Amino acid sequence: MFLTGTGGATGSSASMIIILLLFFVLMWFFMIRPEKKKQKKIEAMRNALSVGDEIVTIGGVMGTIVHITEDDITIETSEDKVRVQFKKWAVSSNVRAEAAEAKEKNK
Repeated sequence: MFLTGTGGATGSSASMIIILLLFFVLMWFFMIRPEKKKQKKIEAMRNALSVGDEIVTIGGVMGTIVHITEDDITIETSEDKVRVQFKKWAVSSNVRAEAAEAKEKNK
């Protein structure tokens, strides 16, 4: 009788470990993997920025890039030629690149 109880506990813990591993694998496929792909796409967009691109920052500031360094960008934000400097990680989207992609998709 004690042997059955011990064997049952071992089987129960083994099935619990299998369930946890399965849960982790599913979570990786549905949450972690897509997020990493999204981060790589954003990083590629930031590395491809060039002078003249129209961008939007994560704070919602819109402007045209006038100068780029390794980590920083300088944009003009209005007709008054106001220049603001940001870190590259603050760029949310490249308006020109997105418009070009949308135009290619419509063809």
